[in-house]
Amino acid sequence: MKAYSSGMTPLNLAPPKPTLDDQSRNTTAVPTSTAAPGVFNCFLSTFVTIFLAELGDKTQVATLLMSAQSHQPWVVFAGAASALIATSLVGVLIGRWLTKRLTPRTLELATGGILAVVATLLFIDIAGM
Repeated sequence: MKAYSSGMTPLNLAPPKPTLDDQSRNTTAVPTSTAAPGVFNCFLSTFVTIFLAELGDKTQVATLLMSAQSHQPWVVFAGAASALIATSLVGVLIGRWLTKRLTPRTLELATGGILAVVATLLFIDIAGM
């Protein structure tokens, strides 16, 4: 990747990360004890987002039907939970791989573009075009 004198690439408009010299001069550095709330906030926002997104999802309906059909709800729960964990792991690993190769701005634009295409295709499908 080409280095720019301002520390910004054309697609990365975020301010440059502070250097070690900047951090040593900064007397108002955030104490390390704030890391725990950051981790908790990340966990909580991820949990709430995924939980709400999955409510009423076709996966939940399929799980409901498999549980009713098999009469083994805990086995279905274990299988469904394992599958969701596995798919989440794939997402996290791919996301980690992508963040090493693309800027956050590029990822945001790509995600927005993909969701816009999916929304358009769903609208066309629903409208029967």
